[in-house]
Amino acid sequence: MPDVIAYAIDSPTGRYEKTTIRRRVPGPTEVYFEIAYAGICHSDIHTARGEWGKTLYPLVPGHEIAGVITEVGSEVTEFAVGDRVGVGCFVDSCRECEMCEAGEENFCLSRTHGTVGTYNAIGRDGEPTAGGYSQGITVEQAYLMRVPDEMSLEHAAPLMCAGITTYSPLKHWGAGPGKRVAVLGLGGLGHMGVQFAAAMGADTVVLGRTLAKREDGLKLGASDYISTQDADAMKKLRGSFDIILSTISDGVELDVLLGLLRPYGVIINLGLPSDGNATVNLGRLINGNKVIAGSNIGGIRETQEMLDFCADHDIRPIIEIIPANQINEAYDNVVASKVRYRYVIDNATLAD
Repeated sequence: MPDVIAYAIDSPTGRYEKTTIRRRVPGPTEVYFEIAYAGICHSDIHTARGEWGKTLYPLVPGHEIAGVITEVGSEVTEFAVGDRVGVGCFVDSCRECEMCEAGEENFCLSRTHGTVGTYNAIGRDGEPTAGGYSQGITVEQAYLMRVPDEMSLEHAAPLMCAGITTYSPLKHWGAGPGKRVAVLGLGGLGHMGVQFAAAMGADTVVLGRTLAKREDGLKLGASDYISTQDADAMKKLRGSFDIILSTISDGVELDVLLGLLRPYGVIINLGLPSDGNATVNLGRLINGNKVIAGSNIGGIRETQEMLDFCADHDIRPIIEIIPANQINEAYDNVVASKVRYRYVIDNATLAD
């Protein structure tokens, strides 16, 4: 397999530069596909800037990937050349443990192999994995999702992470008719969470610091949009939600959110504070049998289910397509909350 063009960063304070990386020839059960679009996830930024522990530089991020298969291995049975496919946050696991067999490959229990990230990990070939900020990628067929015909590749890409990250917990905790869901933060994750909760039949409310995105939230399916800075409005919400989906990383006041839950309600945390720490008043947790939960993407089977759900309900991310030479600027805009709501790299521009 020839070298492919990619964009890489070489330090926490570095800038993305064009480079080349080597992709392996597909093995018997692998496929190679040309990447058409790659979403920019905030996880990419945290990893590139060394905010989540060790980073393997030079780093080629990207785990929201969509494209078209151009080569298949001799034993590939699930896909063919020309198929439209996607890759999410991982590209391998042990395939044998309880979690893998249950379709929860993201929780692989193997101590010697484990879940292999799409980037910033070491693959079975002993080489660092490289993600979607590149022209193509070689992947085992078992870790691919099929993009529904009704869905464009540019909209499919962000669903590989932002989509499954919000769909999975809402499904798990029973969002649906008769339930009231609050989505905290209307960003790359939040704007997907609103659409999913509403499509599942739940009465959905957005909680945002300001009302600047109120119109967007209502168009996406929310019945109301409340500023968390409005003390009177927040007071009226006490004890009114079954599920709170928190999509923000910092500034989460768990005690305040607990007060908004009904008995047996749950706060689902998707964002991870930069220091990884949070505090909570256990009395508020115990009074009402409330739950504080976390959620971490989903397995291959559930990710495919999510894509099909999006196709059936005409759900898609709101995206801004950018050329590869604007990745650095895009990162700064994401941190400053200036994107509505997901940057997607047009990989045809990698060679420009």
